[in-house]
Amino acid sequence: MASVVSFLRLAVGFVLVAVLGVLAIVIALPLLPWRTGRIKLCNVYGKIIGRAVTFLAGARPHIAHRERLDASMPAIYVANHTSTLDAFLSIWLCPMGGCGVFKKEITRIPFFGWLLLLSGHIRLNRSDRQGAVAALAETAAFVRDRKLGIWIMPEGTRSKDGRLLPFKKGFVHLAIATGFPVVPVVFHGAYRNWEKHTFRFVPMDLDIEVLEPVDTSMWREDTAGAHADQVQRLFAAALRADQKPLPLP
Repeated sequence: MASVVSFLRLAVGFVLVAVLGVLAIVIALPLLPWRTGRIKLCNVYGKIIGRAVTFLAGARPHIAHRERLDASMPAIYVANHTSTLDAFLSIWLCPMGGCGVFKKEITRIPFFGWLLLLSGHIRLNRSDRQGAVAALAETAAFVRDRKLGIWIMPEGTRSKDGRLLPFKKGFVHLAIATGFPVVPVVFHGAYRNWEKHTFRFVPMDLDIEVLEPVDTSMWREDTAGAHADQVQRLFAAALRADQKPLPLP
């Protein structure tokens, strides 16, 4: 019965993503000359779809210090990544004017991915490191000049067991290039709601914690690794025991 309910919830979610995605694509096409307009249009789409899918997945979010999201804008928002649900939580919580960072493969997803192609948000080809670095540099200049934000998951991939992975340095370079603060957003236990490579939902209370912004005004490129580790330690300290990174052997 749980599998049947999960399938029905997934079907409803797909229909919502498809219908609203088509509507957003129709609106986005005339906005092609205005990237900022397309970004904010997709923020609106994300707030509707992200909250709807979170509800359909049976997750009951409880957000601590949500006011820090809008109050810190523009900023670099970083979140941990353990579940497919994280993407929907992120597009729901991302402040208006925030650009998401997605891997190129997501554009293959019907409707959602097609809208992403038009969105003005950031698509990265992880197999082309030089191209990805160039895309982030161009985006940093764009958001800095327009006082937009960026939402990124610095682990780069979903954790298999919910435990925090090391952080890549891309968000550090973005923070240095823009001068924006870094705002950690901690998802507690999302991996138990929507397991990787499954379509089964486990209803649960989901705690989300927005930590205090991290001042990046003194960050430097030659110490980027140390800054990434600094933010990763903030997540490790905030997460519960089942998601803390295991000690290195």
